[in-house]
Amino acid sequence: MNRLYHYLLGYLLLIVPAVLNAQVQLSPLFSDNMVMQQQTDAPIWGTAKPATEITITPSWSKQSYRVKADAYGHWQTKLKTPRAGGPYEIVIKAGTTLRLSNVLIGEVWFCSGQSNMEMPVNGWTQVKNFEQEVANAKYPQIRLLQVEKNTSPQPIDNCKVAGGSWQVCAPENISGFSATAYFFGRDLHQKLDVPIGLIHASWGGTCAEAWTSGKSLQTMPVFSEIMSEIGGIPLEENQRKQVYQSRKAERETLIKAKDFGFKDGTAIAAASNYDDHAWDTMNLPGFWEQSKLPGFDGYVWFRKSIDIPSAWQGKALKLSLGGIDDNEITYFNGVEIGRTDGVSIPRQYTVPAHLVKKGTNIVTVRVADTGGDGGFQGGENEMFVALTDNEKISLSGEWKFKPALSLREAPSSPRIFRDDPNNPTYLFNAMVHPFIPYAIKGAIWYRGEANEGRAYRYRELFPLMINDWRQNWGYDFPFYFVQLANFRSTEPQPTESDWAELREAQAGALHLDNTGMAVTIDIGEAGDVHPRNKQDVGGRLAIIAANKTYGGKAEYSGPMYRSHQIVGNQIRISFSHTEGGLKARDGESLKGFAVAGVDHKYHWAEAVIKGNEIWVSAPEVVFPIAVRYAWANNPVCNLYNGAGLPASPFRTDDWPGVTYGVEY
Repeated sequence: MNRLYHYLLGYLLLIVPAVLNAQVQLSPLFSDNMVMQQQTDAPIWGTAKPATEITITPSWSKQSYRVKADAYGHWQTKLKTPRAGGPYEIVIKAGTTLRLSNVLIGEVWFCSGQSNMEMPVNGWTQVKNFEQEVANAKYPQIRLLQVEKNTSPQPIDNCKVAGGSWQVCAPENISGFSATAYFFGRDLHQKLDVPIGLIHASWGGTCAEAWTSGKSLQTMPVFSEIMSEIGGIPLEENQRKQVYQSRKAERETLIKAKDFGFKDGTAIAAASNYDDHAWDTMNLPGFWEQSKLPGFDGYVWFRKSIDIPSAWQGKALKLSLGGIDDNEITYFNGVEIGRTDGVSIPRQYTVPAHLVKKGTNIVTVRVADTGGDGGFQGGENEMFVALTDNEKISLSGEWKFKPALSLREAPSSPRIFRDDPNNPTYLFNAMVHPFIPYAIKGAIWYRGEANEGRAYRYRELFPLMINDWRQNWGYDFPFYFVQLANFRSTEPQPTESDWAELREAQAGALHLDNTGMAVTIDIGEAGDVHPRNKQDVGGRLAIIAANKTYGGKAEYSGPMYRSHQIVGNQIRISFSHTEGGLKARDGESLKGFAVAGVDHKYHWAEAVIKGNEIWVSAPEVVFPIAVRYAWANNPVCNLYNGAGLPASPFRTDDWPGVTYGVEY
């Protein structure tokens, strides 16, 4: 009996590894509930033991496909897919049998970008009518693949997805999915009446170069140096961390040498007796870009004097500042009591008892902002010094402040040696490359804010990224994107704007074949970079796809500037996409136009619709040579066509803007 037992055990130990090694492993792309692109040769791939023969049989065809794993265990073949329909089953045999069920054939779209694409239907910010939208999200022929965030310095083949597989669109699955992607897919499904597959891979606050391959970035001189640096990154994570920490320390030393608030590495601006009488004042909490420092990214010192009662002297206190954008160091009477890196993280520190004295005490905070809004983002009740829960001194209100140095003056960060999602190529490598060459119909894209300060360079970078994706997939699929919405405060007079320059760069990508742009200049929110109206964003993308990709005849774009002609003291502007005529929203007079003369100074213009043209003039400009429309962060503008779609912002001049010459 024992001999037989040992014989059987030994036999099993021999054959089980062989069976496991022969077993096919698939990417989460290939799972139950998946959608495959219709009427194409759709790639399917995986791994198995080298030289293993794999047989794939889809239920929509009597044909079986045979492929053999190579010396590294990789295999790939293509399945000829039928017209839209299903559900089907795919059987994969390689010693064992694997079945993929509830498979649909339809239209597959890759959806990517930063936080406005990432913004879920019901998550960290809810869309309009989110409760109703979630309850109504019952579309069994729409399938969702949510890609988990990941970074890599080199292209990888593996990926992770939420739930480990494709999910059927249902109320229980839609809350955390991209709102823009969902509304695009929903509207497209309703227009086409075919299954829709949505692959969502996005990451808030990330720049375009992170989503572009190294091969393409190497062709841009501005990235040549950093791409060489990335090529030398240690493969081991611990080694990367060591190099990063060393270079970070070197950078901090260089920054402190330029910062007036430090002397020989000591924070003199935090000292109790530091003379700050010449500093300006700012009310906190609040973002400095919305008050005293518009457009400033960099380092700012803040100081506040507080009066400590004698009963508190020599007792430890709790100091709270709320969330800060982005990083900060906090001092009490010249001594550092804490520091935190990261946006929105509540800052709460303990003030050691020996630092607390009766009478005047000084709280100093050095804030570092790496882009976008900077400052104190919590509520007034989050800023205080407290002995107990019932004994507090508010820190909200007037603070003294002084900028130290801008981000442009600071040496660049050695971020490439850590897993920063903004590292060039890192997101392409980990969140795009694993999906190539999965058959897709096209891509939708919603981002741009992270490149606002380098908008002029985006003219080259964005088209390069689009072309890069197409080259990697091997065909020129449709690429439809969202132009930046209106954001921040409105300006009383015509002004320069990095957001306007970024919108111009986005519109320039329309020179690429098979592209389209959804204009959203009318649905943004002044105080929120994440507007809640994602229904119109997804809907406008779906209108573009329905008509440019699927043969519809309806108008898919708002008016686009085509040409202009100077006639005396007026400028005549002609447009494309004037279906149904040019109109002012709500029947009001046209707003948002400005003209300039040879002094390059813009003045608000009177604008009149004449047929499919607009004539503009301003009494201050006798000889106008240029015109702009909606050229601001948050412009007041109202030009539409008869299809109800807004006109894209534009300018006729090519004068250097605020981002001209700003490199990586």
